[in-house]
Amino acid sequence: MSIGNAPAPHTTDHPDDTAEVPEGFVAAWKEWHRAKEARLAGPHGFLAITGLTWLTDEPQPVPDAPGTWTTGPGGPVVELAEGEELLVDGEPVTGRYAFGEIPERGSVDAVWGDAVIEVARRGGHDVIRPRHPGHPLRTAYAGTPVYAPHPRWAVTGRYVPFAEPRPTTVGASVEGIQHVYEAPGRVEFRLEGKEFSLTAFNGSTPGALTVLFTDATSGLTTYAANRTLRVDLPGPDGTVLLDFNRAANLPCAYTDFATCPLPPAENRLPVAVEAGEKIPLERGAVTA
Repeated sequence: MSIGNAPAPHTTDHPDDTAEVPEGFVAAWKEWHRAKEARLAGPHGFLAITGLTWLTDEPQPVPDAPGTWTTGPGGPVVELAEGEELLVDGEPVTGRYAFGEIPERGSVDAVWGDAVIEVARRGGHDVIRPRHPGHPLRTAYAGTPVYAPHPRWAVTGRYVPFAEPRPTTVGASVEGIQHVYEAPGRVEFRLEGKEFSLTAFNGSTPGALTVLFTDATSGLTTYAANRTLRVDLPGPDGTVLLDFNRAANLPCAYTDFATCPLPPAENRLPVAVEAGEKIPLERGAVTA
């Protein structure tokens, strides 16, 4: 069953994997995956992006968007032709409009009919990404293949903060740019009888962490470039839960119009983490 615009996930079930899995564990995982699929496949989610344009000081049109665009020290500017209009923060915009400086990893959404024109800054560059609900990548989306969830992939670890947060430069799924993140510490854990640690970045909510990694499944059953895992706020003693069943694809696993970060070199696990989301069908995954 699918919910909203999000199709039901593809699962790969094996009797020995699911025989003793608690129903509540599976139900919580299904809700997590349903919500993630809904965001991805929403009317203006990443599957709706039709292009990626890097702005310069030379005026240029942007495919699937109105106007002529430039950028400079003051941020992106659009010159709309007569009869063209955008809605920015609910207010109609015509003629020339300056978006102002956009912070790194920030964005402004301008509404154009049923589309959203994303004006963003990534890797030190201002970019435009139109998001159209009718984009074939979105309308044909059939869901992401996944490993069947199992408690053995939910492991307890320990968060070890660094003395000072470390600015960490990583590559990107798009050539020519880099991302810089603050790494507040690392997470240590035991998996498959061995000890590992992963550099962690700050998460989207206060105290939470984000881990980018690859492992021995990368490029075989899971997306080659990266996987991401959210780690909730550590306990008072630094205890964390790394639930690799919720290891997720970043948008670059689906579209070439994403600028996703790559994992730090030290976050390449030499073991096969057969959990979480697999290579999307859009990238040639085999469901058999």
